[in-house]
Amino acid sequence: MDQLKLVALDQDDLEIVATHLQDAHVKVGDILWRPHEKRLVMAVDRFDWECAVCGEPHFRRRRTALRFDRVLACKCRNVQSQAKDVVLNLLTIEFVQTAAPSGHVVLIFSGGGEMRLDVECLEVELADLGPVWDTTCCPAHEDQVSPA
Repeated sequence: MDQLKLVALDQDDLEIVATHLQDAHVKVGDILWRPHEKRLVMAVDRFDWECAVCGEPHFRRRRTALRFDRVLACKCRNVQSQAKDVVLNLLTIEFVQTAAPSGHVVLIFSGGGEMRLDVECLEVELADLGPVWDTTCCPAHEDQVSPA
């Protein structure tokens, strides 16, 4: 598969980016908040879902850059910024619009961690950086449906 390069400027675009980033590993030390540039950048190891579901599935990860522009504030819950070696598992990214076109981008991690970015508008870029490596397993999630 070729390297991905995606831009998200609206909620539909962001859903596509979030789909490609489901189960990405993010080292806390690889998250860089640059308030004077109104930018948050992170390096992630994304699971290559397209490769996993093709005819001959291979499990692999790709080093990927994720950039959020026009960020006014960055707030974390259950993410310790000083714990630089902790690896987070990204489950999804959501956008909650407030006064159009501004809103909140919420990155949701397994274990209850969240990052909320207050943004002027959606301006997100995902770009594969090149390194690719095989991994032995495919991420799996237990069904979260409560018994009736």
